[in-house]
Amino acid sequence: MDFIELTVEAPRELADILVAELAEVGFDTFEDTDEGFRAYTTEDVFNPDAVGEIMARYSGIGDLNHSHRIITRQNWNAEWEKNFQPLIIAERVSVRAPFHPEPAGVDYDIVIMPRMSFGTGHHETTALMIENQLDVDHKGLRVLDMGTGTGILAIMAEMLGARQVLAVDTEPWTVENARDNAAENQCHGIECRLGGVETLANEEPFDLILANINRNVLLEDMHEYARLLPSGRPILFSGFYEEDLPKIQAEASKHGLRYQRHRTLRSWVSAVFEKA
Repeated sequence: MDFIELTVEAPRELADILVAELAEVGFDTFEDTDEGFRAYTTEDVFNPDAVGEIMARYSGIGDLNHSHRIITRQNWNAEWEKNFQPLIIAERVSVRAPFHPEPAGVDYDIVIMPRMSFGTGHHETTALMIENQLDVDHKGLRVLDMGTGTGILAIMAEMLGARQVLAVDTEPWTVENARDNAAENQCHGIECRLGGVETLANEEPFDLILANINRNVLLEDMHEYARLLPSGRPILFSGFYEEDLPKIQAEASKHGLRYQRHRTLRSWVSAVFEKA
């Protein structure tokens, strides 16, 4: 399966609205740019008529341009090798590709080859999640990583001392990529599983849950996350804008998840909640 990359040029106030609209028609990953944003979905989900209708609906509000292209699976590595630069998060975590030299002076060095998956740490939500993870004691914990992507948060969890990590994603190539990245980082306590929350029906509770997906999925699956989290244990959310935080808080509260704190970066949010 190939990816569709939709590039949108729009003012900030309109871009936020368009992200919400595109999420309703199957786009599940968004990346800010200086001119607007890029949105991603798979070729089988992509509906050009639905995208055209959304763009036409808002075309009179501000300057708005869009275009799309197919990113084939075989070209994905080449795209990332061309654009993927090493990254340092919170001055403690290095994120790099295998072809980059190992850095000095960091506590954790994560090696990621994205292939067809998202989540290298360069997107604001991933970096924010890692910063929040650094504040949570992972030692001996059983961790759930929903929407694992490249597996970067699961890898970070094991490096921070988690004894077991279940990394879940809905795309087969993503699960394959996460497995390879776990092996690349000598992480042996990570299980990568294909599916969504339905695959968790028979799972025992987790000590910590990481969910970096998108607003709609978080709202829809909140009840299941809450079911799997014991009292007093934390859950880290991301994948949504700051303006969506009240919606996340309201839904979380319905299921006994208490807001603790959040971080923001260029309007994106990662929030920490705790089971009451």
